[in-house]
Amino acid sequence: MPQRQTVPHGSHREGHMQRHGMVVGIREEKIAEYKALHAAVWPEVLQMISDCGLRNYSIFLRRMPDGKHYLFSYFEYIGGDFAGDMAKMAADPTTQRWWAVCMPCQEPLPDREAGAWWADMAEVFHWD
Repeated sequence: MPQRQTVPHGSHREGHMQRHGMVVGIREEKIAEYKALHAAVWPEVLQMISDCGLRNYSIFLRRMPDGKHYLFSYFEYIGGDFAGDMAKMAADPTTQRWWAVCMPCQEPLPDREAGAWWADMAEVFHWD
């Protein structure tokens, strides 16, 4: 069976879509608030997500056997400069306000990459 070539996180070939999975904890007492926020995401935030080359963006919620709740996000990046687009998003004042509302709901993992809020996940399988 032919192997599907993947591009390592942080690298990019123009025109090649990258899949990203990330995880963060969520405070149990903030789940309802987080769901309400994401039922009505600010239009400017959604536009910035699109402007930065992200598509097919989903966030899933799961209670794990340790009793804690976690959010799993999946998105596809179709731009040409992931780091630059993420810096553009982080510099946007509306996005910063959105994150300020959402971040108190979350509990970042202690072993995440330095400077990151959500922890990256490695893709181990994909099939189209």
